[in-house]
Amino acid sequence: MDNNGSPIQPQTNLTGANFEGANLQGLDLMDANLQGANLTGANLQGANLTGANLTGANLTGAFLSSAKLESAEMMVANFEDATLTGANLQGANLLRANLRCADLRGANLTNTTLLAANLWCADLRDSSLNRSNLSYALMHLADLNNADLRDAILIDAILIRANLRGAHLQGATLTGANLTGATMPEGTVHD
Repeated sequence: MDNNGSPIQPQTNLTGANFEGANLQGLDLMDANLQGANLTGANLQGANLTGANLTGANLTGAFLSSAKLESAEMMVANFEDATLTGANLQGANLLRANLRCADLRGANLTNTTLLAANLWCADLRDSSLNRSNLSYALMHLADLNNADLRDAILIDAILIRANLRGAHLQGATLTGANLTGATMPEGTVHD
């Protein structure tokens, strides 16, 4: 429902909408076009954002814990170039989500499912990804400087030329991960 109590229909065009600080908890925004929307500090806990287009959206400090962000085969949650600085995505399901070049600095992604997500050139500096599943994720050129990856599952993840300098990898599973050219926590470059 929107602020007037009306249900938001699938494929609703909310391009550039201002939802700063709004309570959108549990709202069904499936397939909504939120391109360039301002969702700074918005409460999206438990919201359904399956297939939503959040390209260029500002989700700084947004609360997305337990939000439904996974995608069906053709419905990819699109956060390309989105700002998620300091966002709380704890326990969120971002299965196959597009987070290409997203700014996730300082985001809480603890226990988040990022299975097969596109994190190409994403900025994950100082974020927490402990106990998250990043299997098959594409993280080419991703900046994971100082990221907390303790106990994260990175099976077959693509981390080509990723910056892992200062990342915390204790207990992380990197089986089959492609680390070609990646800068490792101690500053060495992986062959």
